[in-house]
Amino acid sequence: MLTRLANLGIRAPRRILAAAGLLFVLAALYGGSAASHLSSGGFQDPKSASSTVDDVLQKRFHAGQPNLVVEVTSAAGVDAAATRRAGVEVERAIGASPYADQVTSYWSVPASQSKGLVSTDRKSALVVASIAGSDAVAPKRAANLSKPLAGTHDGVTVKVGGFGNAFDEVNDQTKKDLAIAEAIAIPLTVIALIWVFGSLLASLLPLVVGLTSIVGTMALLRGLALVTDVSTYSLNMTTAMGLALAIDYSLFIVSRYREEIRGGSAPDAAVRRTMQTAGRTVLFSALTVGLALAALIVFPQYFLRSFAYAGIAVVALATVAALTLLPAMLTLMGPRIDSLDLRVFVRRVLGRPPPVVKPVEQTFWYRVANGVMRRALPIGLVVTALLVGLGLPFLHAQFAYPDDRVLPHSASAHQVGDDVRSRFAANAQSTVTVLATDIRSAPTSIGSYAGDLSRLSHVTSVTSSAGVYAQGRRVAVAAGPTQRAGNATYLDVNVDVEGHSPAGKALLTKIEAVHAPWKVLYGGQTAVNRDSLSSIGSALPYALGLIALATFIVLFLFTGSVVLPLKALVLNMLSLSATFGAMVWIFQYGHFGSLFNDLTPTGYLVPTMPPLMFCLSFGLSMDYEVFLLSRIREAWLESDRTPEANTRAVALGLGRTGRIVTAAALLMAIVFAAMAGSKVSFMMLFGTGLTLAVLMDATVVRGILVPAFMRLAGKWNWWAPRPLARLHAKIGLSEEPAARAVPERQPVAVG
Repeated sequence: MLTRLANLGIRAPRRILAAAGLLFVLAALYGGSAASHLSSGGFQDPKSASSTVDDVLQKRFHAGQPNLVVEVTSAAGVDAAATRRAGVEVERAIGASPYADQVTSYWSVPASQSKGLVSTDRKSALVVASIAGSDAVAPKRAANLSKPLAGTHDGVTVKVGGFGNAFDEVNDQTKKDLAIAEAIAIPLTVIALIWVFGSLLASLLPLVVGLTSIVGTMALLRGLALVTDVSTYSLNMTTAMGLALAIDYSLFIVSRYREEIRGGSAPDAAVRRTMQTAGRTVLFSALTVGLALAALIVFPQYFLRSFAYAGIAVVALATVAALTLLPAMLTLMGPRIDSLDLRVFVRRVLGRPPPVVKPVEQTFWYRVANGVMRRALPIGLVVTALLVGLGLPFLHAQFAYPDDRVLPHSASAHQVGDDVRSRFAANAQSTVTVLATDIRSAPTSIGSYAGDLSRLSHVTSVTSSAGVYAQGRRVAVAAGPTQRAGNATYLDVNVDVEGHSPAGKALLTKIEAVHAPWKVLYGGQTAVNRDSLSSIGSALPYALGLIALATFIVLFLFTGSVVLPLKALVLNMLSLSATFGAMVWIFQYGHFGSLFNDLTPTGYLVPTMPPLMFCLSFGLSMDYEVFLLSRIREAWLESDRTPEANTRAVALGLGRTGRIVTAAALLMAIVFAAMAGSKVSFMMLFGTGLTLAVLMDATVVRGILVPAFMRLAGKWNWWAPRPLARLHAKIGLSEEPAARAVPERQPVAVG
């Protein structure tokens, strides 16, 4: 197949590029507006009990959690005429919306219910409402409704917040950050590409591959959004992965093409041999990366599933572009691929002589490999202990659903959230909702159950269809819309603790322990957080199992060994555990937080980030693993298969790929580091974690642990049970000529 693709590129390069250009234009026209068609939510499990509560509240009661919170502040106090007038006008404007229900404020509720809606210094008061819609549409509705109300008039300041506004601001900020990241990463990447690839023409190749895969993926995501929810955050990964994979694949293919040309091959023959070797490596690398990202499909949250959609698409398109467009462009460029070498100009200006091409034995990475393998055991143990130590903080990781604190302090939703948490007796954003869909067994027990709930510590009041209860007694009749519809009813448990805090979680447990007269379900942010963590935890073993199985199968097909896939799994886990430990140290505990722009440590991590980072980092790690193993295996197959030959094959493989992998990692790190400059904290974590993972994997793991392990394993690196060895030989997934295949009499050294 790869030879046929090479021949196609050699025979009709202009037609291939013209067809690709036409498809690119069509994809750009359709996918250019993808961001406006994608959704900003997707953190909840749609099948969880808390999601069921949200659905029933909206459909049967036209109610829901208070996801819109407006803070009205005046130095004159909340009871001043101007303050009251402003608050009433805000409440009236929100109540006029067809999407708003349960609109209440300090100025409209009975005095017995107003305690949680006024600050302790009585300078600020709240207007709260429930905005109908899923987490994909409610944020935009909340923002469109409330933001025109914000501002300062007559000494009264109105600020808008709540989960609806918070996620709308996250969505807008993410789009801005993506544009800034692209504006920073692309020019820096172009400069680095020119230096790494050695010529202006060669540096254009990964940009062509990258832009093709990015634009194509955006078109596919927009089309997919017509039939299912797709998260807007997946666009960030589309850009980063498109550029990163394009750099990797182009660098590996171009480097092999140049190697073949320097070896005396004609351009056409060099293209064919490049596709048979480097093209095969790119194909297997894409399989490992794609399968790692595909594991995200097992999670019920469409935030995570969207990254699977985007990841599979961008990997597939980057691979297709690399295997079709690169042969065509290499054919057209021919020997001119090294023209316009800007490094020649720089050397002339600096008066430096042209570089001398060194034998592989004199390269830096060859010497590093030999140095490590001379002391393989102590070096391997020290580095392993270091990675394990770096990963230990992850054992103490805490997770919670994202809230307004993922935004910078300048964001209105963050400011309102801080005020609600610190200046109000009750937390309007942490209400626990108790839903009973069938109360026929005890229809008159609503009041007694509400009274029991109101006796709990940290419960300020319980609102029900039977009235408002506090400290075990009814303090007011039911106000506002009814909380009973037929045989269904719900109760709002108002609390004075932050929902994600340990106290909030403990209070939910106490609420659940109160005997209910009927079967009930629990909603609210604390319940959503718990259900989300539970669903991610339930799906995680399946995702990890799929990744491990897929990686093992692909690497076995690639190498014919069962030892090397196991080695890859273990080393990748070591590297990723160290990365995750660093993320806990920085983003959960707040160490080195001054290095990041406006980071607010909350004591927990967003639970969707570790699975996402694991799948993506694991796939990228396998990308480098495949590149390195391809050259090690090539040298091994050409050797006499002795332990000494294994050691030399490892050194040759690292010597030939070390510079390429390091350059690719640095270029990829530029792309991810630009994302670390985001003003949304979980995107900071995403970019920082991937940058560390890529750099650590390309240097510490590939440069030290892989040579150490393969030196200690010796010929066992290439071992497989006889049935699997025969299976691999029969499948024949080798780029080597038949004469180089492993002899049948040596099944332990699989070819």
